[in-house]
Amino acid sequence: MTTTDHSGRAPRRDATENRAALIEAARTVLQRDPDASLETIATAAGLSRRAVYGHFPSRDDLVREVVTAGAARVAAAMPTTSDLGALPPAARLAAIAVTLWAEVSHVRSMARVAIRSPFSESVAEVFAPLRAQVREACALGIAEGAMRDDVDPATLGRLVEGACIAVLDEATRSGTSDEDGRRMVVLSALGMAGIDWRTAMLSEPVAPTSPTKASPSKDRA
Repeated sequence: MTTTDHSGRAPRRDATENRAALIEAARTVLQRDPDASLETIATAAGLSRRAVYGHFPSRDDLVREVVTAGAARVAAAMPTTSDLGALPPAARLAAIAVTLWAEVSHVRSMARVAIRSPFSESVAEVFAPLRAQVREACALGIAEGAMRDDVDPATLGRLVEGACIAVLDEATRSGTSDEDGRRMVVLSALGMAGIDWRTAMLSEPVAPTSPTKASPSKDRA
């Protein structure tokens, strides 16, 4: 229940609450419309555009805050090296792909903003440990003869990443279901690694997310 002062006016929210309201509004609005203006975001937060500048110098700074925080949440949910250690290379990539899809499938537009925006370098820094896991899986797969060896592990890791991003783009454009998107991202990642899609389909069921990780929330961005 909102209280009022003696003048009958509702008290102003403090700076911390305003900042949090802006970030939450940006997550919601940008998920619906990645090109939404600063005015639209401010209105959704119940603030004026001028009030926004008290917290963020520009729209870019606000969006950077949102996408970097979102990337950090996704990275924190990914399986750890110890989670993946007992899995063969293909299953490692499948586990990473499955978990990644589970974390971003419900915020696809925001995920595209994160990787396609001018802030992609900031996001890349957050995902550096994840990229290292992909490279490690690729290196092991190449060494075991299970993955294509016409490129080095670092290049193969980037190609696998690109395949996953292509699935995100297509799934966002076409409204692909979560289940189909999950299958597509695994088959695309492993296919890029040089694994036949029929074999890749066998790897996908043995790639659950880590039981120590919390289930993805539909309210998270």
